[in-house]
Amino acid sequence: MKMHNSSLQTTALLASYALMAVLSATAAGQEQKLPNVTILATGGTIAGTAAAATQVAGYTSAKVPVEQLIDAVPDLKKVANIKGEQVAQVASESMTNDVWLKLAKRINVLLAQQDVDGIVVTHGTDTLEETAYFLNLVVKSAKPVVLVGAMRPSTAISADGPFNIYNGVAVAASKASAGRGVLVSLNDQINGARDVTKMNTMTVDTFRAPDFGLVGYVVGGQPQFYRTSTRKHTTETEFDVTNVETLPAVDIVYGYANMNRIPLDAFVAAGDKGIIHAGVGDGSLAAQVKPALIEIRKKGVIIVRSSRTGGGPVVRNGEANDDDLDFVVSDTLSPQKARILLMLALTKTNNTKEIQRMFYTY
Repeated sequence: MKMHNSSLQTTALLASYALMAVLSATAAGQEQKLPNVTILATGGTIAGTAAAATQVAGYTSAKVPVEQLIDAVPDLKKVANIKGEQVAQVASESMTNDVWLKLAKRINVLLAQQDVDGIVVTHGTDTLEETAYFLNLVVKSAKPVVLVGAMRPSTAISADGPFNIYNGVAVAASKASAGRGVLVSLNDQINGARDVTKMNTMTVDTFRAPDFGLVGYVVGGQPQFYRTSTRKHTTETEFDVTNVETLPAVDIVYGYANMNRIPLDAFVAAGDKGIIHAGVGDGSLAAQVKPALIEIRKKGVIIVRSSRTGGGPVVRNGEANDDDLDFVVSDTLSPQKARILLMLALTKTNNTKEIQRMFYTY
């Protein structure tokens, strides 16, 4: 018995609808299988603009909103399901403790959610290493947290920001990145938050870890890791900023020929609880400054001997008798990172032996 044309058309139409439903369900399933990554924007050069495409200095930082940063990298949707939030909009030389606390608390809230698999933070490069190390000590999740930035504003020819965002999302979306602490990804390289530092004022390969080297590369949109830091981080640390509203005041005094005690006295008069002495060589103390540091320590201010050299450990009881003076040494932490660890240490204790333990642990 032959079917009428109308019946055949109806059958074909129903089959077409069924196929569309299957394809739609398959696409939805594929989307759901993608990791969920949230991009938290804080400003910086990566969000900067300039009057000309060839202008890579003298531009205006922190202008482009997070939505525009995401839209500039359409291939992100192939890597992860993306959401964006504007946590701050500052040039990173103006980064503050308050922004750090806000950012850390937001990250911890997000990573506690089952529908968030990783975080990318867009950030200015000037203090990116400091924010990364702060987060490395206070994020309470093994899920990936990756900081990215740019050396050229978004309007520049060959702007490096979009690809750094793409690679950062790829690293944050990868299960291989979990449990490695906070990571920094720029220029196809991956570095650990503790050891990385900005080493060049203008080139895109500015971030390096001079003592210990990078931890991996991003190759074809996938992270490849080669080493992991032995220092404790994130879920292994004793620091919790959930209920912290302000951090103790700690400042850095730089060592140089013919230095004097004026900045030390000024910081103490202003209420500092700790001083990082970024000394020459192995954290050496100038003869005209050492008495001031001894006096300040007797007033209860914690003194940490660090080095301005950019590499190597500061040896305890090396250039000063730290045991007798009750000083702390920074080990291999740079002065700016030693400041971060001391601030957090002072939220827990004033005991110099305990603080020294923390410097050898983190």
